[in-house]
Amino acid sequence: MYLLGYDIGSSSIKAALVEAETGATLAVAQSPDTEMGMAAHQPGWAEQDPDEWWAHVCIATRQLLNDCLVAPAEIKGIGISYQMHGLVVVGDDMKPLRPSIIWCDSRAVPFGNRAFDEIGHEKCLSHLLNSPGNFTAAKLAWVKENEPNIFAKIRHFMLPGDYIALRLTGEAMTTPCGLSEGILWDFKKNDVADTVLDYFGFDKKLVPYVTPTFSLQGKLTPEAAAATGLAEGTPVGYRAGDQPNNALSLNVLQPGEVAATGGTSGVVYGVVDRPAYDLQSRVNGFVHPTGLPPAPSLAGGWGKANSSPLGVGREGPVRVGILLCINGAGSLYRWLRQTVGQGSISYPDMERLAASVPIGADGLRILPFGNGAERMLVNLDPGAQVNNLQLNRHTAAHLYRAGLEGIAFSFVYGVQILKEMGLDISVMRVGNDNLFQSAVFSKTIATLLGCSIDVVQTTGAVGAAKAAGVATGIYPSIEVAMASVTVTGRHEPEAGRVGEYRAAYAAWEVDLAKAIG
Repeated sequence: MYLLGYDIGSSSIKAALVEAETGATLAVAQSPDTEMGMAAHQPGWAEQDPDEWWAHVCIATRQLLNDCLVAPAEIKGIGISYQMHGLVVVGDDMKPLRPSIIWCDSRAVPFGNRAFDEIGHEKCLSHLLNSPGNFTAAKLAWVKENEPNIFAKIRHFMLPGDYIALRLTGEAMTTPCGLSEGILWDFKKNDVADTVLDYFGFDKKLVPYVTPTFSLQGKLTPEAAAATGLAEGTPVGYRAGDQPNNALSLNVLQPGEVAATGGTSGVVYGVVDRPAYDLQSRVNGFVHPTGLPPAPSLAGGWGKANSSPLGVGREGPVRVGILLCINGAGSLYRWLRQTVGQGSISYPDMERLAASVPIGADGLRILPFGNGAERMLVNLDPGAQVNNLQLNRHTAAHLYRAGLEGIAFSFVYGVQILKEMGLDISVMRVGNDNLFQSAVFSKTIATLLGCSIDVVQTTGAVGAAKAAGVATGIYPSIEVAMASVTVTGRHEPEAGRVGEYRAAYAAWEVDLAKAIG
């Protein structure tokens, strides 16, 4: 008996097959081998064809089945993780009316900012936990104003994962998680955000049927089975955005637990047990997949009975995911490798050189914010800075250490915002395929935050597969489903050197204060 998970990214599609009984990953397939393209018809735009995602879902699935020689009928559930904040619009025939406006497209910023001001900051933050910003609702507003002929044909808008589920099942659905990612979920009313719909002039009928995150969300159609090689009738039981799903995959389920990634950008995602927001809107709050909100009345538009073992309308704990994003993270370290190392040095060699330099890099300090405006800095863009460079003292090794420390310090700075919101960090879990492979980077964060960092062997597609096992009743709870995650390493605080780390961080904070005024 097996479970299948998808991770619908903007670069590639990953599919993972998991053995349900042991939780072991049999194989992971990816399509395409190189990154998918993005159309940028104007500066700041980024679009992709949703049917290209579907084509690569089919390719990756067939590759997985071929590699594992598993009978399709033995796959008992499908889960989906997907790129957040994108917009797909479909007509009456359930086909896309235009390319998807994806997460990194910034054209809708003015629409979200205007909505924030006109709806009211306090109301947006207390009900939505966010500014409408550059999220799905604002992107739909852009379509309404700039492409009225297309807007008039829309039957439903949806998130990228909703579209893939539609192609699999023929059912147009979304979830509270997905709506919150689009800034279309009212945490006070525990329902679709009528305030946002009314402000933008969106008919509520445009919202797909809303189903719990863990639920029976449809079964594979004959057409989808033929395209993917899977068995007709296989249930889809879970969908969530990539960052909440990444936290779930890392077994971050309870308040006080934190997931982090250090890729091109950096993300810290913590779980709290109440709706929480930052008055300066420096972070985002979303429905965490393990939060099971009580369903409103049927008149509210969702909550009809289905066969999910979790039970529609079940009272569950409030779980909100607070997401902090740092644009300037791995992008800085890649720049150092390409520019200082001329692209010929490996990351392990950079790590060895960085480790040869004392904590604080002999006074050399780097601000890593060179990848656009930083939300956690109230959307300021101070750029990257190298401070206190001494030409007769500092070497490439110092630059590598200062780069790693600067990125780590930005994580610590951001976590202070989360702490102000009441997040008490007890454990941080990370994947094994990003900056957290660096002991210099990881120990800097662990020591300054006073917490251990567990390195976990998993992927988003694997987590989505296991989550589907909960929805289909194979696992009695998400805790049981994720109990098999493997911790491959741990970074502990350097208790005897806290003072050195704090001194280096304090000097870096002074630089940052000067840079942002």
